[in-house]
Amino acid sequence: MSTLDLSAQATTTDPVIAQVVRSRLVAITDQMRLALQSVSGSPTVTEASDFFTGLYLPDGSFATMGHQVTFEAPPVGALIRHLLGSGRALRDGDRIVGNDPFVGALHQNDLQMCAPLFVDGKLVAWAGVMAHETDIGGMDFASWSPKATEIWQEGLRIPAVTLVSGGELREDVLEMILSASRLPAQLGLDIRAFIATLNVAAERLVELCRRYGTDVVQTAMAAMVDDAETRLRRRLLEIPDGVVRTRDFLEHDGHTDKLYAVDLVLTKHGDRLTMDFSGSSGQAPGFVNCSRAGLTGGVAGALIPTLGFEIPWNDGLLRPVEIVAPDGLICTAVPPAPVGSATVETVWVVSNVVSGALNRLLAATPAYAHRAQAVSSGTMATFNLSGRNQFGEVFGLHLMDPLAGGFGAFASHDGQDAAGPINAPCPSIADVEVNELGTPLVYLYRRLAQDTGGAGRQRGGLGAEVALTISVPQAEALVMTHGAEVPNSAGLSGGLPGGLIRQSLATGIMRDSSESAHVADLLRGRTEADPRFANLGPKPGAFPITGQDVFAVTWQGGGGIGDPLDRDPDAVLADARRGVVSAAAARDSYGVVLTLAEGGRATGWDRAATARLRRQARADRLGIGADQVPETGRDLDPALPPAGLRAGERWLPFSDRLRAIRGTDGTWRVETVDGAVLATGSTRWRRGARRLALDLPERAGATLHEDLTVTGWLCPVTGHLLAVDVHLAGTEPLDDLDLSLDGRAAELALHA
Repeated sequence: MSTLDLSAQATTTDPVIAQVVRSRLVAITDQMRLALQSVSGSPTVTEASDFFTGLYLPDGSFATMGHQVTFEAPPVGALIRHLLGSGRALRDGDRIVGNDPFVGALHQNDLQMCAPLFVDGKLVAWAGVMAHETDIGGMDFASWSPKATEIWQEGLRIPAVTLVSGGELREDVLEMILSASRLPAQLGLDIRAFIATLNVAAERLVELCRRYGTDVVQTAMAAMVDDAETRLRRRLLEIPDGVVRTRDFLEHDGHTDKLYAVDLVLTKHGDRLTMDFSGSSGQAPGFVNCSRAGLTGGVAGALIPTLGFEIPWNDGLLRPVEIVAPDGLICTAVPPAPVGSATVETVWVVSNVVSGALNRLLAATPAYAHRAQAVSSGTMATFNLSGRNQFGEVFGLHLMDPLAGGFGAFASHDGQDAAGPINAPCPSIADVEVNELGTPLVYLYRRLAQDTGGAGRQRGGLGAEVALTISVPQAEALVMTHGAEVPNSAGLSGGLPGGLIRQSLATGIMRDSSESAHVADLLRGRTEADPRFANLGPKPGAFPITGQDVFAVTWQGGGGIGDPLDRDPDAVLADARRGVVSAAAARDSYGVVLTLAEGGRATGWDRAATARLRRQARADRLGIGADQVPETGRDLDPALPPAGLRAGERWLPFSDRLRAIRGTDGTWRVETVDGAVLATGSTRWRRGARRLALDLPERAGATLHEDLTVTGWLCPVTGHLLAVDVHLAGTEPLDDLDLSLDGRAAELALHA
């Protein structure tokens, strides 16, 4: 027997062999990524990160996944389960393609392909790949049609078609798919890249089975999923039980500027999570809906990176989760509802509310309070460009730059600038030069957008912004977003949301003066203050753009954590010196008085003036004189005993300035770190706080949707912000965290 052939010796219980096989399976998944990026001709794949690769158990559960887009993991599994349920005969060498949102895809642009992997005639596993395709047909370029009223007006739908049968490419099927696209060469190359990716997976898995034995490999794959489930359930037992309520909104369905809600009631009990979306809006007449596959993807997109730290990412992380939602909601749309923009609309907002709910639980957990995070990059503004280049050739671009939104702040540190959404753990965007080389796009700038990070004790990461024109006489732009009138990057514990999207167009701006002069103007200022730039709102749709026009967009920053008046003035000074926070925002949002040199450069901060300004700001919130507001200097470390703690009492961290305290008689109360009792017998503390109608900073709230309002909640003694709620005008904000104050909470509570 060869010394390299261990299959006869290996047993499924050998921990060393099992770990080697697990590592090889993860490596195969990354080799799939490399194959995909090596063959693909799409910048979405080669330069950016809007794709997925993974290996699946025979039943369609994903055992491994790449780290590109987390909400794309479950949909390929749905395609596999659709095939298994259909009773279709499967053969070695089959490659099945699909993109139907009502089968398993997120939207039609997300083309999927899966392969049954056989060893010695036995179905051992599946391999799956998925990527965003720039154009798959439909009434508008890029297959995103703001005016669509039914799915048949959108891109080609492929339920589950065998493209490669027993190793033989069906050229007629490929030709049919490519004929629907405005970019057949790019789509065709990506499809061949999918085939190559699955071929790599098949070859490597067969090699692995030949070396260690098919039973060993299958057992290792199943154990990976089981282990992830076990470890997550163990983690859930460290988190208090309770009910969390979060709600986010998206505006404009492509037809009217109506507001839609995604409503989540999350119940955590023991080692299980139930996520109920039944309170969400009904499905829309426009393309912002998502199907049930999108809902599942949105849940996975936030849950996997939020709770799956230090655990292998696979289907085991979703097993403790039950999703409840009736058909016909904006997040469970049924045919013939259009769903073309699902990924950047409702799926994204689902991730926002799941992220918000899970992080509220983490904030109340002693072991994980430091990991609590505000919402990251709550939207992705879409810019597509099409037309003919300088050679008369058809071109098309799906710009991935909007991934550069700001990361939400953590309880322990600031959010990273331009780090992207939580659902893209390893985001990447193309270099400016790559986009300019492949298309007639011309960048006037791509930079961090000042003051877009949500203000807080810990600041949200900044979003980026771009200004674009073209080097050909005319092209067509397709522009759409949510978050131009809704601050989706919600803050936590009194932190403010990140700034809103702003999309604007200046027509003819390059006509009368030299290009360099206009570029200099743009680089010096902010386009929202420039009357030449007209605000386009959330969904202007398709419009012509010329070489004399300039399109500009600013993306959302991440939400902040904690009252901005608690931020270290030295950190505000450092931000001002970097140019990421303006002197006006330092004063108005953070209460820090900077000392400025000639030219506006920050050189320091005035301690006495800052102390006076912050005290006055807290007094103004309460509507009292500054001399009536106590000085504060509490350490906000959640591991330190609260000020009002008595002998024998225990506590849970609750948020930045709130603690849930269990008295010696077993009664719970919610108390601020400064000793103000806001609730007794429950954690619904808002009834004991002072409410304040809040105006968001100009860059975050200038175009707030008319149906929304913002309420701040204050410590009634010190005037510190405890929470900030964006909610429907005329309705009461939600009691977001209602813990079960039972034995489990007492077991988890800290003691002095």
